[in-house]
Amino acid sequence: MSPAATQLQRAVVLHGPKDLRLEERLFWPPHSDHAQVSVRSTGLCGSDLHYYLDGRNGDFALQAPLVLGHESAGVITAIGPGVNNLALGQRVAIEAGIMCKECSYCQAGRYNLCKGMRFASSAKTFPHLDGTLQDRINHPVHVIHPLPDSCSFEQAALAEPLSVLIHAARRANLAPGQRVLVFGVGAIGILACALANAYGASRVVAIDINRARLDFAKLHGFASQTHCLPMVEKAKTADEQLRRAKDNISTALSRFNEPEGFDLVFECTGAEPCIQMSIHAAVAGGKVMLIGMGTRNVVLPLSAAALREVDIQGSFRYANTYPEALKLLGSGKLRNIEKLITHRIPLEDTARAFELLARGKDEDGNMVIKIVIGPS
Repeated sequence: MSPAATQLQRAVVLHGPKDLRLEERLFWPPHSDHAQVSVRSTGLCGSDLHYYLDGRNGDFALQAPLVLGHESAGVITAIGPGVNNLALGQRVAIEAGIMCKECSYCQAGRYNLCKGMRFASSAKTFPHLDGTLQDRINHPVHVIHPLPDSCSFEQAALAEPLSVLIHAARRANLAPGQRVLVFGVGAIGILACALANAYGASRVVAIDINRARLDFAKLHGFASQTHCLPMVEKAKTADEQLRRAKDNISTALSRFNEPEGFDLVFECTGAEPCIQMSIHAAVAGGKVMLIGMGTRNVVLPLSAAALREVDIQGSFRYANTYPEALKLLGSGKLRNIEKLITHRIPLEDTARAFELLARGKDEDGNMVIKIVIGPS
């Protein structure tokens, strides 16, 4: 075995719920049509947090130790045979999903629906495909994207979650002049607001139950107006919950001075009450885009959608979005987007980063929205 094949690197490995270990692992030169990337930034997201806390994300349970992380950028440090579109030292973003390129979905350009998709840091497939919370990663070059000169590593780490919104916006045909309502102002909701503004929405407003996050969204210009939902006990019956959802959104629409509703609603929470409200929040002929992953089975006021021709659409991951995402991130059109990154933590302290993300506040009481993991 050559010396190059026996080098060691650090990796943060999840062995079970809250069992995260910094380990030394062997790494090898990249295979044909692969390149090796020295990882400079990895954003932590909600799915990573679910794996950390519970050892699973929905139906996908850990079956073996797994390296998390899939919102990443870095520098090319080695190139495998047959690679001629990348160069050593080039700054790149890593698209985590590896599609089969052969099925009907891939052939139609909808590779996010590929049933043979292997996604780095996901336990959906076995053997699992390790993510980017490690010093280096070998990855297929067709899902490695050069960075614009104006795009930093931290900004490039936002290309993955931004891609989720670009894909959703394409499906919803988001157009200049539309009025947009966003449910939920976590990282995905903030990006939804930023993208709607960049695409020329005439108005972008947001709803959440977290006053501090709503204030953040308004302070930095992501939303022009916000509404904080009241914290109440869970409804005892489905009818009561549906009635409460309609009443709550009516109050919000009145506050926004949009009694007829909004052209497009991005539902970024996955919470049943918000999904219910989103249908009433859309104007007749409008659209509801379901982005948040949460409640699996939901009681919906379908007649309120059907009788007003409100389209309810789903959106899953993304396809063919990275070039646009990176161009936008480097363009300055996503105003104040760097504010989304509230904490920067070195790789060896990743366990602390997950604890901060779980709490939502750091030791000084500062709000945690997006954490980026970098080298020491």
